[in-house]
Amino acid sequence: MIRLISFEGGDGSGKSTQLRLLEGYLSSHGRACLCTREPGGTNLGEMIRKVLLEVGDKTISSQTELFLYLADRAQHVQEVIQPALASGRIVLCDRFTDSTLAYQGYGRGADLHMLRQMNLVASRGITPDLTFLLDCPVELGVSRTARRMQEQRPTQGRVDRFECEKVEFHERVRRGFQELAQAEPERICVLDASRSIQEVHDQIRQIVERRLAGD
Repeated sequence: MIRLISFEGGDGSGKSTQLRLLEGYLSSHGRACLCTREPGGTNLGEMIRKVLLEVGDKTISSQTELFLYLADRAQHVQEVIQPALASGRIVLCDRFTDSTLAYQGYGRGADLHMLRQMNLVASRGITPDLTFLLDCPVELGVSRTARRMQEQRPTQGRVDRFECEKVEFHERVRRGFQELAQAEPERICVLDASRSIQEVHDQIRQIVERRLAGD
């Protein structure tokens, strides 16, 4: 049974775009959906998101970063995800627990076992039924992100904190996602995000159709 679908991947991989396309497809076929994201998804989460991503030149310790993400998830699960699942809707989430493992674990070096235990607490044991990992070379993702940010805010000068990370950090995150997918191939579907938006969407749609047919 598919009730929670997460979209994962590095910055610029196209997660948000593919989530919206899948929402449109499912809605057009009579499937009630809820789209949400992490960090964010609640009023408190949006404030946490702003702290995490828009701190300018201020430094956030890796421990503080981790606890902020977990706090966002705990509120998100209680306020948004659990009620939506209980109402029978399919939840489409832009990032979930795998991002914590990839970014704070593989990227920052936090202990993976510890992170898994903390994820269980914050998520109340909820795990995605299906995860799409949109994978593309780091250079491509970074260039897409820079172009998008310039188009959206050409004069505001706001800098996303993760845009300032070195390529090596993003490479560690990408390797982390790939290792997570290798460990859970039944849940995590790896997609080549360097392809066109339509090609990726078509593959996602086909996978979801097959999974839903088996419900």
